Amino acid sequence: MTVRTQILRIFEQEDINFLLTNRIPRRLATQFIGWFSKIEQPLIRDLSIAAWRMFSDLDLSEAKKAEFRSLHDCFIRELKDGARPIDGTADVLTSPCDAIVGACGAIRGTQLYQAKGFPYALADLLCDPNLVVAHRNGRYVTLRLTSSMYHRFHAPHDARIERVNYVSGDTWNVNPIALKRVERLFCKNERAVLRLTLARGGHTVTLVAVAAILVASIRLHCLEDLLDSDYRGRNVIACDSDVHKGDELGWFQHGSTIIVFAPDGFALCDNVREGATIRMGQPLMRLP
Repeated sequence: MTVRTQILRIFEQEDINFLLTNRIPRRLATQFIGWFSKIEQPLIRDLSIAAWRMFSDLDLSEAKKAEFRSLHDCFIRELKDGARPIDGTADVLTSPCDAIVGACGAIRGTQLYQAKGFPYALADLLCDPNLVVAHRNGRYVTLRLTSSMYHRFHAPHDARIERVNYVSGDTWNVNPIALKRVERLFCKNERAVLRLTLARGGHTVTLVAVAAILVASIRLHCLEDLLDSDYRGRNVIACDSDVHKGDELGWFQHGSTIIVFAPDGFALCDNVREGATIRMGQPLMRLP
């Protein structure tokens, strides 16, 4: 058995995984990685990326460039043109990111699930009564980005971004092990709530970008400020940004979770089921 296999088996043990990724100074660890990952020193960069490759399925063959300035530069890499075809069907809402599908399905009134047996309320996550009304009895999909995935996210349809709500919070890990142990985890973590009005039908679709340990930083093209622990601006930020399906909206500094909410009448596409891998631009939901 190789050393890599032994270490991976240790991390697969739920108690140890939870301890190592949550029972540490989460904010301090996040700030340290944020600083360390931006060091533009070739040896540090190369050793960091090599270690990352050793313990993940990192594939850089689709990256637009072959050389990176730092570990951070590699994390937020762009892809080659055409690497993610966008489904152009008019009544299809596409996945905003590469991800593994977590909990998904119908919202029961205003309650949904982060994992089996762990419910949470729309009001606690969205912090906006108007959005709670818009998504009552609607549909949702939780999209989990692993560390090795493409970390940028894109518009799921032609739309206008009307507002961003920034909610400061904790930085719990958002892997399945933590989701089965920490109640209302998504409602506790730092997050950005993007309200989109679709050009087709005027439907309200909401993307919630949830930060996590090592990832408490979100960059949105429609805002000038970086949303992180140092942000001291308004929590409700007005926007007026028109986007087309597939346009890049921003990125996580490393990787985390995006939850997509749609109103009643939307339906999940056949490829969307718990545990499935989905790529940005593939069908996610169908409009009424």
